[in-house]
Amino acid sequence: MEIIDAIILGIIQGLTEFLPVSSSGHLEIGKAILGDQSVPEESLLFTVVLHFATALSTMVIFRKDILSIVKGALKFEWNDDLQFILKIAISMIPAVIVGLFFEEQLESLFGGNILLVGCMLLVTAILLFLADKAKDTDKKVSFKNAFVIGVSQAIAMLPGISRSGATISTSVLLGNDKTKAARFSFLMVVPLIFGKIAKDILSGDLTYDSGNFASLSIGFIAAFVAGLFACTWMISLVKKSKLSYFAIYCTIVGLIAIIFSLLNT
Repeated sequence: MEIIDAIILGIIQGLTEFLPVSSSGHLEIGKAILGDQSVPEESLLFTVVLHFATALSTMVIFRKDILSIVKGALKFEWNDDLQFILKIAISMIPAVIVGLFFEEQLESLFGGNILLVGCMLLVTAILLFLADKAKDTDKKVSFKNAFVIGVSQAIAMLPGISRSGATISTSVLLGNDKTKAARFSFLMVVPLIFGKIAKDILSGDLTYDSGNFASLSIGFIAAFVAGLFACTWMISLVKKSKLSYFAIYCTIVGLIAIIFSLLNT
């Protein structure tokens, strides 16, 4: 993979992991446009590296929150921090089930299926539009909400469904505070990303070529820096109820992807 391609894909991942426009969908579109010829294992390694970068950027942005939550949980009291961790654990259940039992079927969808990506971007647009119309509240995520949001996260494993868009929209539509919804959405994915990376490393699914070190490194840095910017921006946008702009964007990109796919079949 060329350095310039790695930078472009890294920026795409960093921005779209947090902005509600589907990082996986944009990576598939980006690879198709750039003519990525990587074998599946090499392409998967690059995708994993980019996700690792955005997970780290999330931890940097929420470092004070994470430290506070860990300290509170270590008191071993039934406080908000321990409950938050349990809610995160509950939200992970649907995605873990999908990852364990439907991994091969899921990965088969990441082979440049631009038509699927386009259709799922339209679904994302609908979710964002509905969430933007929701009323402001001060309600925090409940245990029941955590599981429902987790189901949305599992569905968002499809390329084209925005993970942040689906989880934040679901949380807001359930009546939760928008800022709390964004915070929960961004933190709930971190353990899943690290879990997936550990699983891939232990299973030997990742193929590393020393010749790709520069591309992987540059892609990582680009995704990390873009992620820092996008995460901060997204929190502000959710507070201001500006998700409808992304709904319009997803609609446009989704339609372009569908047309592109149909013209190249």
